[in-house]
Amino acid sequence: MGLQKKVMEQMKMAMKAKDTVALESLRAIKSALLLAQTSGNGDLSEDDEVKLVQKLVKQRKDSAAIFTEQGRDDLAEPELAQVVVIEQFLPEQLTEEEIEKVVVQTIDATGASGMKDMGKVMGVVSKELAGQADGKTISTIVKNKLSL
Repeated sequence: MGLQKKVMEQMKMAMKAKDTVALESLRAIKSALLLAQTSGNGDLSEDDEVKLVQKLVKQRKDSAAIFTEQGRDDLAEPELAQVVVIEQFLPEQLTEEEIEKVVVQTIDATGASGMKDMGKVMGVVSKELAGQADGKTISTIVKNKLSL
């Protein structure tokens, strides 16, 4: 349960520093962890914790995009600030070039030849890069490579 301890330590530091953005972000992680533990079978695996944190990041990025689209930058900025805090708890993210290498290797290994094989490639790449890249980026790269 390393993530929960890290979050609690960060929360104490945020309280002392009176950092409301960090505190709100950390409380969201803690809440999501507790909810997942009570609805599931108790302890979460490290993979489950990473997926949970990725979900929180995605929610905030999506909200910020909607707010920006509607011209509400005042609401988008706190969401993006929370993304920065929450991303600290994710493993090191791969660059697009690194993701592209894995996608090309997977396409060669599976013999994928077009968009009809996208699901097969996405499944393999998503498992391999779990926690190291978000699905949207992987999907975009796979589409680009398969549509050539």
